[in-house]
Amino acid sequence: MSKRDFYEILEVSKTASTDEIKKAYRKKAIQYHPDKNPGNKEAEEKFKEAAEAYEVLSDPDKRARYDRFGHAGMGGAAGGGGAYGQGMNMDDIFSHFGDIFGDAFGFGGGGGRSRGRQVNRGSNIRIKVKLTLEEIATGVTKKIKINKNVSCETCHGSGSKSGKASTCGTCGGRGVVMQVTNTFLGRMQTQTTCPNCNGAGTTITDKCTKCHGDGVTRGEELLELKIPAGVAQDMQLTVSGKGNMGARGGVPGDLYVVIEEQEHEYFMRDGENIYFNLNVNFADACLGFETEVPTLGGRAKIKIPAGTQSGKVFKLKGKGLPELQGYRHGDLFVTVYVYTPENLSKEEKQLLEKLRNSPNFSPGNGNEGKSNFFHKMKDMFD
Repeated sequence: MSKRDFYEILEVSKTASTDEIKKAYRKKAIQYHPDKNPGNKEAEEKFKEAAEAYEVLSDPDKRARYDRFGHAGMGGAAGGGGAYGQGMNMDDIFSHFGDIFGDAFGFGGGGGRSRGRQVNRGSNIRIKVKLTLEEIATGVTKKIKINKNVSCETCHGSGSKSGKASTCGTCGGRGVVMQVTNTFLGRMQTQTTCPNCNGAGTTITDKCTKCHGDGVTRGEELLELKIPAGVAQDMQLTVSGKGNMGARGGVPGDLYVVIEEQEHEYFMRDGENIYFNLNVNFADACLGFETEVPTLGGRAKIKIPAGTQSGKVFKLKGKGLPELQGYRHGDLFVTVYVYTPENLSKEEKQLLEKLRNSPNFSPGNGNEGKSNFFHKMKDMFD
């Protein structure tokens, strides 16, 4: 099933401000919140769908890519951990957007879902991957070795020698504490992150000697990145969950793969179309000939008719690049340039002297061209 438009999900316009998007998400989150719709799978899916839309539209970089490329530009085909937003569970949503939920929604305390213990989320990683036009034309799988924070093997990410943590004495394991302040409206009670455990709900007394209680160490991971055909310069693909591991049993961040298109030896690119300059000699341009030109998938025959002028463009349909996640292919445009020799032998000069005054070698005295030009201009304005 195809994904719905994110703006449609949150019921906002494409020009909506950050505040408008946040308000729209809060409205949807209240409507479909699990505590208000217990056991309702459809409401739960819409709750996750709204969270996924907010995850993208609340981030300026992600929103810009989405506006330009749609769902395809968010990198769902990059592989190695799933697409953005997929597999997002309730804990992920509440840990990502903890500032959205809480007492403001009326779900704090009692039997409802509170902000509770925070899950440490690792930072994102951004890398560049160089691709040739040939690789872009077909799509490619790249093996990439990434240095990043990984879960500590000694303590299995817990940060503790024994693998155990003690309940925080300040918040009683909830990860949050209540604060009461006096205002002109009266006493107000707010819920904030516990300053002792930073929202984890637990503290460690016997820190792991390898990671020093962090639960993460520096390591590396070999990934296979599946780059789809048709990507472009500076396009960013997102691989969820392949960033730095979060501290003390947290969740990993994301990996951003930025496409860097290598300059080609003789092709130039403009969108899905590619361009090639074919240099021909004067005799071939006069007499016509058949030749082969390179394409991204091999070589193709092309017929240059007699009398071809320098600058003439020939189109080879469908020989360009594929549309990203689409079915259309661009074209290959071949521009003919007639080469004028700079150094001539005595015999060559004599031959050209004989042809210089031939009527077929004369471009005209210029009046005809001038007349045609003004006629065309007149016709255009008429």
